[in-house]
Amino acid sequence: METPIFSLHQGTAPLLVSLPHDGSEIPDDIAQRLVPDARKAPDTDWWVSRLYAFAKVLGASVLVPRFSRYVVDLNRPPDDTSLYPGQNTTGLCPIVQFSGVPVYAEGSLPDAGEIANRVDVYWRPYHQALQGELKRIRDLHGRAVVWEGHSIRGELPFLFDGRLPDFNLGTVGGASCRPELQQRLETVLQAQDGYTHVVNGRFKGGYITRHYADPANDIDAVQLELAQRTYMDEQRVEWDDLKAQRLQRVLQALLETALA
Repeated sequence: METPIFSLHQGTAPLLVSLPHDGSEIPDDIAQRLVPDARKAPDTDWWVSRLYAFAKVLGASVLVPRFSRYVVDLNRPPDDTSLYPGQNTTGLCPIVQFSGVPVYAEGSLPDAGEIANRVDVYWRPYHQALQGELKRIRDLHGRAVVWEGHSIRGELPFLFDGRLPDFNLGTVGGASCRPELQQRLETVLQAQDGYTHVVNGRFKGGYITRHYADPANDIDAVQLELAQRTYMDEQRVEWDDLKAQRLQRVLQALLETALA
């Protein structure tokens, strides 16, 4: 299924891979109000749909948006409540980049009416598709796993101190999935020695992980935030085939574990 807002590949397995920050397009009427650097959508989760393309072979459903988080952040609540109180973060319609510099030119911020319209036009269709596909999977298999795939630059002083681990697994402190699933995923990460990892560190899970998780009713949700250096050149913003292929072996082990 493909719409002007998102594409949805419907799979045959009890796994839905959601990639809410893969989109990089910005409509002209919004782009012309942004500072020049922001028009390049630098805070995109670059190529995560390419990175997770193998998931379709595993039978997973894959949901991918078209537009940038600068239009509206699909992994934020519609009322823009902070997911990480007390920490620097970005909002539903971000006005600050991950670098800490503005997204918009002076005097060009969206007002409440515009934000509400963006939620209606871009946010709700993605979430309706996510909810509908999750219900289809749950009805078909009796269970479902939502896998939130993300990536971010490994060093961003505005958002976190120091150097981010390669793999950042989030289960909202264990609340968004069954303990045995979290343990199995941790075992996969502990068994490899090519990447650093942390569980429920700086990135514990965004709105989608928190909102759609229902372990008591057989819906588990897990977020994985990857440091982009694991599959690309962060400075040049270039895909690296060798890095990506190496990384995909661990990603595939994680998704196979989620399906087990």
